[in-house]
Amino acid sequence: MDERGARSEERGAEAAGAASAREPEIVDAEVVKEEPTAAADDRAAAEVETDLDALLAERTRERDEHLELAQRARADFENYRRRVKVEVAEAEQRGRATLARNVLPALDNLERALTAAGVDPAAQGTERGEAPSEEVSARDALAEGVALVYRELSAALERTGVVAFDPVGDRFDPSQHEAIATAEADGVESGTVIETLERGYRVDAQVIRPARVVVSG
Repeated sequence: MDERGARSEERGAEAAGAASAREPEIVDAEVVKEEPTAAADDRAAAEVETDLDALLAERTRERDEHLELAQRARADFENYRRRVKVEVAEAEQRGRATLARNVLPALDNLERALTAAGVDPAAQGTERGEAPSEEVSARDALAEGVALVYRELSAALERTGVVAFDPVGDRFDPSQHEAIATAEADGVESGTVIETLERGYRVDAQVIRPARVVVSG
């Protein structure tokens, strides 16, 4: 080979080497995708943990709200039940008091009639269904019949919780007694009830009619 041919081959080899140096290195994209960094893994784990914490907090809040609502509903129901019980008891007491107020005037009239006839209204006499003896006068028989009605009516009121009271000897109490008159009484402290003109009545602990009394002056 002559000198000219050798130089030509040398220049061709140099050109091929330069072209090869200019070509970019080819990288496999699949390999890059399959090799995530440790930082990316940590970020993903932190996000999942944050989401779980938020979800747990939300569920806890909902549970607490539902528990509070249930407790409040139960308390409201218990209050309602107690209120209804009290209202029913008060209505029953008012009903008995109304009944007593309507009946007491008739009972008072029977008592006055017996007192005028000289009969103790509270004394036991002829039993129900027992006929008076022949020695008993017609007037006495009538008085005994009235007394029997009086006692039965009084017993019926007592069964409903209506109780009479006679305050003779008690200190005058304006919440239970109505002073009709005052009078001097030897050996009796002033302000003491010395006579009952009309007995008082209670329904349970409630005075539905004060006793009409005479008080020592």
